[in-house]
Amino acid sequence: MLLRFAWRLLALTFVALGLIGAVLPGMPTTVFMLLAVWAAGKGWPPLAIWLLNHPRFGPPIRNWHEYGAIPRRAKWLAGISMFISMPLICLSAPSTWVQWLVPSSMCLVLLWLCSRPEPPCPQP
Repeated sequence: MLLRFAWRLLALTFVALGLIGAVLPGMPTTVFMLLAVWAAGKGWPPLAIWLLNHPRFGPPIRNWHEYGAIPRRAKWLAGISMFISMPLICLSAPSTWVQWLVPSSMCLVLLWLCSRPEPPCPQP
């Protein structure tokens, strides 16, 4: 009972973070919704089903689960935000290792994003 409550609380936390990300620029939405589906699947299956069938959040979640796919637009937005934030991080970072580690990590993430397939075109 306590474990199921913990999974539900975690799922709701991820949903809340995803909803904040839907309105706050620079904060991801889909990542938190993916985590919410994962946590809900452990302790609240109806919430997982609701998220998978949601008209706004469902398609990217299903594309990831079925194909490991990321839409081209999402790749471009991620790359542009990384490109914009990289100099800001380098100029404001308190230590040299942060100035090197964060941009290097961003480059690796961007390479990984670009290696992911795009979702198939919907059939009419």
